Amino acid sequence: MRFVPQDIEGVWLVELEPVTDSRGAFARTFCAREFAAHGLATEFVQHSRSLTRDKGALRGMHFQKPPHEEAKLVSCVSGAIYDVCLDVRQTSKTFGRWIGCELSADNGRQLYIPEGCAHGFQALGPNSEVQYLISQYYVPEAGAGVRWDDPQFGIKRPLPVANISDKDRAWPDYSITR
Repeated sequence: MRFVPQDIEGVWLVELEPVTDSRGAFARTFCAREFAAHGLATEFVQHSRSLTRDKGALRGMHFQKPPHEEAKLVSCVSGAIYDVCLDVRQTSKTFGRWIGCELSADNGRQLYIPEGCAHGFQALGPNSEVQYLISQYYVPEAGAGVRWDDPQFGIKRPLPVANISDKDRAWPDYSITR
């Protein structure tokens, strides 16, 4: 695996290094030793999957409030997504910064999102399936979010938003949630 630091403190793009032969390919997607060497979480207590049926559909921007913050390792196992990480850690040097990258079944990339960052994505095609490794258990009362189009952050997405849940549409601007 190759670990590529991103413009947000603690965020890494993890690129697989497949070994190929006439049968196909094999690649490690996680190694506790390598993740620990980069100062990343190595214990993931919850594994989740989501299926987004519509091209242009949007999920996010989600995070869990203290003391239930979670790190995530996100990959797209079918289709393609534009994945977004937003730093909402008020004490971070990169507070308010966001990055976006394409994760797909074809490119095999993963995005490591540290505790205290909001996460969301837009499906770039139909039937995009996303897998998450999560470092903390989901606590419903700690669930929070930032409105997907909060002008404070100016997150750009590659497609018009085709579908979004009422809950994600209703998140307040971040300045209201502090």
